[in-house]
Amino acid sequence: MSVETLSPQNMFQPVPYHHVAIGTGTRHVHVAGQISRDGHANLIATGDLSGQVAQVLRNTALGLAGAGATFADVVRLRFFMTQSAPEKFGDFMAGIELVADELGLPQPLPPVSVIGVDFLFEPDVLVELEAYAVLD
Repeated sequence: MSVETLSPQNMFQPVPYHHVAIGTGTRHVHVAGQISRDGHANLIATGDLSGQVAQVLRNTALGLAGAGATFADVVRLRFFMTQSAPEKFGDFMAGIELVADELGLPQPLPPVSVIGVDFLFEPDVLVELEAYAVLD
């Protein structure tokens, strides 16, 4: 495997992700920001944060697969979320849980950032996801 994840002692716990990922390999995969639209540009889960998180993960899985990668190869996930607030964390995590088994998401996840932003690509888009993976 080209990615090792870990959380060294004395780093903040518990979190649903590892704090550190070490990628060794020559092929780096960067999946551009994925939003909650299907292959026909239809918005999925309008106004539903959990549903949009699930769809951006599905779209990211498609991008990874196109490069011959899976979530096991991911060294970093970076989410951008509008209207970010602590009380939305439950809905955010519910979206991940909706597709965890379907997409084979590692548990804990690779390093994750959730960055609050004022707006995204379109006004009805609540979340966007970038992924970075390393392959041998």
